[in-house]
Amino acid sequence: MPGRVENKIVLITGGATGIGRAASLLFSRQGAKVAVADRNQPEGEKTVSLIRDNGGEACFIQADVSKSAQVAGMIDSAVTAFGGLNILVNNAGVLIRTSALDEVSEMEWDLTLNTNLRGVFLSTKYAIPHLLVNGGAIVNVSSGAGTGPSTNAVPYGVSKAGVIQLTMTTSREYAPRGVRCNVIVPGLIDTPQARGSTGSTDEFLRSTSRIAVGRVGTPEDIANLMLFLACDESSYISGSAFNINGGGSI
Repeated sequence: MPGRVENKIVLITGGATGIGRAASLLFSRQGAKVAVADRNQPEGEKTVSLIRDNGGEACFIQADVSKSAQVAGMIDSAVTAFGGLNILVNNAGVLIRTSALDEVSEMEWDLTLNTNLRGVFLSTKYAIPHLLVNGGAIVNVSSGAGTGPSTNAVPYGVSKAGVIQLTMTTSREYAPRGVRCNVIVPGLIDTPQARGSTGSTDEFLRSTSRIAVGRVGTPEDIANLMLFLACDESSYISGSAFNINGGGSI
């Protein structure tokens, strides 16, 4: 069904590659004007070029979501480029494999929490005043690592658990005022970051045996759920967490 976000303005953090790129392309095909935000300028501009090559409207905004001033500027740039903001997709994140908890460095902890959790907080904080103008939706991205033990990636698991809590609080405070907020909890998704975190392609592919549907997820699988949660078809859904892992948690 085309046009599910027709003329909506969406800002997608981490839009340069992987899930963020897939979401940027999908939202554009469905009629949205897309602000692609990322630290990676070359790949972010490539995402924008792909959208424009298909007749869509998009702009690139270089920003580090862990930096307050850059996030405020990111939101302002998106609003200036397209005249407002209707949808925020908090997708930017980093995954750093660490040692056991007692060997995790403060640098690893701070880098992960600042990007994955502080980044969602800051992006939401600065986007809310614009989303309140006409109502809108926020879609956050957590991880299965945020719902159970996360060995050798403690900062990542803690940050993603925080995103789930932040989602529920955001919904409680702003859904009555017309801004819905939900969170996606992906399992194993075939992205460069996920392949890198497993250490080898063979190990990544062996993970398929633990997934009920017999395959790893694709960025498009997550993008499709993002689109649903951002459009009017999900107008009665807020404060919810959606596991999307091919039955891998069963």
